[in-house]
Amino acid sequence: MPRRLSGLFAVPAILAALASPALAQNRPMTIAIDSATRVQLRAPAGSVIVANPQVADVAVVDANTLFITGKGYGSTDIVAVDALGRPLFQSQVTVNPPAGGSVRVWRGAEVAESACGGGQCAPSARRSVPSAD
Repeated sequence: MPRRLSGLFAVPAILAALASPALAQNRPMTIAIDSATRVQLRAPAGSVIVANPQVADVAVVDANTLFITGKGYGSTDIVAVDALGRPLFQSQVTVNPPAGGSVRVWRGAEVAESACGGGQCAPSARRSVPSAD
């Protein structure tokens, strides 16, 4: 008789594990600006949400593979859900300067940014943006 009861308690746990796909990641991530990191999902994504697209962007390579790119300094949340709305991936992504650092130069309303490393600085591929006044 005890065997039957233990088997009955195991069935709901197994069904719950099959019904909801596990999160691929649920911890903070740090990405350097203008770089990308790959995220492999355990199930196909139905939707991907980026809270602040000025900080990070997501490229969906296929239903199970995402690339997160750092676009601007700051933090944002990124969530991928399956077709039923269940979370597959959820993370707070923080975008930092590159390891070598960066320099910003303001000339009036225009801002120019340079990436620095190895004792040298070079103009960043990012466009100069007018500062907000």
